[in-house]
Amino acid sequence: MTWTAPEHWLRIETIDAHTEGEPLRVIVAGFPELEGDSVLARRRVARADHDELRRALMWEPRGHADMYGCLVMPPVRPGSDFSVLFMHNEGYSTMCGHGIIGVAKIAVEAGWIDGSGDERPVTIDTPAGLVRATAILDGERVREVRFLNVPSFAATLDRVVEVEGLGTVPYDLAFGGAFYAYVDADALGLPLTPAGATGLIDAGRRITHAVSSSAGADVSHPDDADLGFLYGTVFTGKAADPAHHSRHVCIFAEGELDRSPTGTAVSGRLAILRARRELSGDAEIIVESIIGGRFGGRIVDTTTVGGHPAVVPEVGGRAWVTGRHEFLVDPEDPWRDGFLVR
Repeated sequence: MTWTAPEHWLRIETIDAHTEGEPLRVIVAGFPELEGDSVLARRRVARADHDELRRALMWEPRGHADMYGCLVMPPVRPGSDFSVLFMHNEGYSTMCGHGIIGVAKIAVEAGWIDGSGDERPVTIDTPAGLVRATAILDGERVREVRFLNVPSFAATLDRVVEVEGLGTVPYDLAFGGAFYAYVDADALGLPLTPAGATGLIDAGRRITHAVSSSAGADVSHPDDADLGFLYGTVFTGKAADPAHHSRHVCIFAEGELDRSPTGTAVSGRLAILRARRELSGDAEIIVESIIGGRFGGRIVDTTTVGGHPAVVPEVGGRAWVTGRHEFLVDPEDPWRDGFLVR
């Protein structure tokens, strides 16, 4: 092929992957450098000055309503290999477990991380804090990534909220890098299967809105106000495989449905299980996704966050690379900044 784009068109390079089925578009070149002395500060700059690029890469025609992205940037915190800014259909996440697994795999297999042996440490600077991942290799390929997440805690247990169309909904609120409302799917008659996706998205959006608007929900983080918002709703239920602990379906951002079990949601769930005395020691639980993907999760330490008893969770899963792309932005394209049709 001999066609080349005009020099004045914007070019953005990505490596695409998926983690247990959930997409991840890793932006490696072409995005403007974000200034800021923290990843949260860079997040504010991206939102204020470059949000059209998020939309161009996440939305149609280059993406879709459930696309997820990760911008790789120079590190801020001492000891980190690089920093990341996660993005989705609505804005920018504070932390993402499936994103950590995917970008750590790419970092090791692409040679960004020096080292030898069957395990490679990858330290990643995220908006929520420093995350320490370990890539486990079979030869030159990363078979699995496990990561120590930021301290996670149960904020409130056994709350109820009135939700339009659903009535009184009991929920727990927990932080695992982001805040989620955890709801028993069986109690609402919602199947955690692909056939039930439409109902889960609708109910998840309604619950997230209701909890966010509720005076009884304390969605605040003692370390930084930018972390204090409800990211989504996690529906929990029985696992399809009796050897597994449970199944998660997370509805986050503007009605995105996570195809993975959601690493941050597993982290928050571990904190809830510990708070309820349903999990002790460092025993690993396996949590399924809506399509049968799985994350392992265990508690490796305990701590406190602003007076909340907290846990240090370890979460692990698998990722696969799906492509390399050079995306082009024609300045004369009326839909250059993307659009969504749901």
